[in-house]
Amino acid sequence: MTAAARLFVNCRAATMTGTAPYGLIEDAAILAEGGLIRWIGPRSQAPAGGQPHDLGGRLVTPALIDCHTHVVHGGHRAGEFELRLNGASYEEVARAGGGIVSTVRATRAASVEDLVAAALPRVDAMIAEGVATIEIKSGYGLDRDSELNMLRAARAIAAIRPVTIRTSFLGAHAVPVEYKDRADAYIDDICIPTLRAAQADGLVDAVDGFCEGIAFSPAQIARVFDASRALGLPVKLHAEQLSNLGGAALAARYGALSADHLEYLDEAGVQAMAAAGTVAVILPGAFYTLRETQAPPVALFRKHKVPMAVSTDMNPGSSPMCSLLLTMNMACTLFRMTPEEALRGATQHAARALGLTDRGALAPGLLADLAVWNAETPAELAYRIGFNPLYQLILGGRA
Repeated sequence: MTAAARLFVNCRAATMTGTAPYGLIEDAAILAEGGLIRWIGPRSQAPAGGQPHDLGGRLVTPALIDCHTHVVHGGHRAGEFELRLNGASYEEVARAGGGIVSTVRATRAASVEDLVAAALPRVDAMIAEGVATIEIKSGYGLDRDSELNMLRAARAIAAIRPVTIRTSFLGAHAVPVEYKDRADAYIDDICIPTLRAAQADGLVDAVDGFCEGIAFSPAQIARVFDASRALGLPVKLHAEQLSNLGGAALAARYGALSADHLEYLDEAGVQAMAAAGTVAVILPGAFYTLRETQAPPVALFRKHKVPMAVSTDMNPGSSPMCSLLLTMNMACTLFRMTPEEALRGATQHAARALGLTDRGALAPGLLADLAVWNAETPAELAYRIGFNPLYQLILGGRA
């Protein structure tokens, strides 16, 4: 054992493993060395060695994972928010320059440095709540240079903040105004060539799309996924948010890591996801902001044992929310997920939604990324509203 080994003691560890609720170990000890958990169990059985760190009886969980965000973008849409609340219609907001068009305009006008500077306060808010891994999508550039700049900005954040960043290319997010009524041409001219350029530059970890009547059809998404498969990149999909076009079933056919939103998903789609091992990513922030009334089929996910992740969906339009703790509360209050499901959704299942096997739980061989909370029970993390109980974020076992 090296001198750098650390033994964290006097804590309650929600390991998120095994069959016990939360995988909870009372009066636990965690031995970390070389950035990994080497041993975890009851303190009375802890191995000798390791510099001791007393955690004061606090709760320890895996560091949180925000597995679906659009945290890199230009501008904001607070004006649009105000217009809507004052009774403006969607068309009136659009005529006033609102909607995704305004975000695309602001993103295209921003440099990589501008995008990083704008995103950092949002990223810092996430880290302050115990988040150690964030997925960041492109999708507000909708031309080659701007999409690549969004991905470059995401990579740059990982170099200047203590956080793991996973990038998703979301070129198939919306049809830009210059390709109005020519979605197929946009896929051919911009989306797929930019995807290839992003992969060649090492900027993309996965490929996403928006399968919806206001975005792209299943056939168009399939063409993007075919290009992704040829590049060896995993896929995920915004699906069944506003209607049921069979997007989740399409994603499952491609072995997607996740299908996200899913408010209008039917049982056949749930079964397809179960067969493919595709994670359902639950996004209550967008449901709340858009004042939707149809909830995702949580009971069907349970019935068919589809793992459920939860995420902020942080974006400037439909979910301008940076709090994963609030997301967990919303998943419970709006969708009747249990606090344990919500915490698994922000740890174990969120890792799976990103294809990460080295985090999301507390077990030997996994990263020693620990969130230490001023809390007695894991349920407190989803219970409180507008309160951050984080005591300490330990990354790689370094206190």
